[in-house]
Amino acid sequence: MISPDTAAIVIDALLFTFLVITALAIVQLRHLFAVVMLAGVFSLLSAGLFVSLDAVDVAFTEAAVGAGISTVLMLGTMALTAREEKKSPHPIFLPLLVCLVTGAALIYGTLDMPPFGSPDAPVQTHVAPDYIARTPVETGVPNIVTAVLASYRGYDTLGETTVIFTAVIAVLMLLGWDTKNRSLARNARRREEDREKGDEA
Repeated sequence: MISPDTAAIVIDALLFTFLVITALAIVQLRHLFAVVMLAGVFSLLSAGLFVSLDAVDVAFTEAAVGAGISTVLMLGTMALTAREEKKSPHPIFLPLLVCLVTGAALIYGTLDMPPFGSPDAPVQTHVAPDYIARTPVETGVPNIVTAVLASYRGYDTLGETTVIFTAVIAVLMLLGWDTKNRSLARNARRREEDREKGDEA
């Protein structure tokens, strides 16, 4: 019989493995449509990993923004760009070295962190009890996560919503502008053809 802790570790390991495989596939592919689709898969896998880590609010945001809105925006942007990524004339060794050094620094920075879920962690002994005690009194919202997102982090949530809304409007304007330019170019081409036919007649 597999214990719940062992099952959780196995699920986390599988999700993280799929994340790494998806990221490597995104780096290798040159077809932008496939890259956009895999980026959506990466966001869904990240959302699943967040759910497994009991961060449901972050998982919801990742699924809605990463897999949903970002995918739509990138597909809309592809209408204005090429379908294939151009090969870079520069070597990839320097960017790869920067990524490896940055990743090593991030991993080194986590070595002093308390174990995941430790009851002695500062967030469990100081931050969480304070929010649990103050949230019902200060906000009147029974759900603490909702209170944090809508009240304590209300301006942050509003800023995120504004950024997403602005990005959507910008892509729609670009698509509309491109459609308008194509229509004008098509009409100009037709007038030129009609003028040439009139001259020949």
